[in-house]
Amino acid sequence: MLACMTLVGEIMTREVLVAAPEDTIGQAAEEMVQRGVGSVVVLDYGRLIGILTERDLLRAVAGRTHSSEARVREWMTAEPVTVSESTPAADAARLMLDNGFRHLPVVEDDQAVGIVSIRDVARWGVEAAGGEQIASDVA
Repeated sequence: MLACMTLVGEIMTREVLVAAPEDTIGQAAEEMVQRGVGSVVVLDYGRLIGILTERDLLRAVAGRTHSSEARVREWMTAEPVTVSESTPAADAARLMLDNGFRHLPVVEDDQAVGIVSIRDVARWGVEAAGGEQIASDVA
């Protein structure tokens, strides 16, 4: 019952990796690897205009794009679907599953305040189902 009351703000990652639209995809990829994340939010003068994900980078590589020349704006997903911190976690999970998203920007007052990943949703789901006990039983 308590899991149904969980909000995105409780499960999201607050330290968002940011890229500018004029950055190269190589720069963005290097930052993603260094931080161990699968996406960057793209801001233009502080406003969220897109998201660049592992899938976008894979498309660029498959298109034989040179990472030091291609710009984030060319490969990002523009105007991504977003949620707020007060969105129920279950609604965010459903949105991600229904649309095949692995990353969902969290926005408040046109500002990116976090990101919720499929990993965050999975962790929340396992914990809500008593997964901490399951994990200790397996170990």
